[in-house]
Parts: sequence; C-alpha cells; structure tokens
Amino acid sequence: MGTSHATVVNEPIQEQITKILSEMLLVEVPSPETDLIATGALDSLGLVELFVQLENRFGVRVDMADLEVDHFRSVASIVAFVSARRSEGAPR
Repeated sequence: MGTSHATVVNEPIQEQITKILSEMLLVEVPSPETDLIATGALDSLGLVELFVQLENRFGVRVDMADLEVDHFRSVASIVAFVSARRSEGAPR
C-alpha cells in the first residue's frame, strides 16, 4: 500500500480540484504535492473561496472543526479531504 496517494482512484477529483485552483482561483499547481500555503499560492482569501468551490462542486462542507491547514496544504491533501468527506456523506 504506501507509495501512491490513490491517484488512480482519485484522478477525477484531483483533476477537478486542479481546475478549480487554476481557473477560479488563478493558482498555478506544479504538482499535487506542492505546498500551496508555504509557496504563498493560496492565502486566506483563496482558502475561503476554495471552501465555497468544494461545497459547490463536491457537496463537501468545510466546518470549523475541519479548519486544519494540513487538509488544504496541497492538491493531494485536498483530494484526501474531499474523498473522506464524500465517503462519510455518501447517499443514504
């Protein structure tokens, strides 16, 4: 298990998140592991817009309890966050 970030399974989500970042937030994403916060590509305003887009696109709500910066540090971590939230909130 270990070396992949489940990229094959999550590729559509990853593509959509990359598209949100590049087209809506105008954030260049060199790789899924790029630290968007440390590089300054994503600031607090960008994070708020990202939260709105995640809710609109994936039906994933970001609550105050979810506001751990590591969830949103890179495309890979955002994919993991969205995947986990979607599986928790799967249609009943």
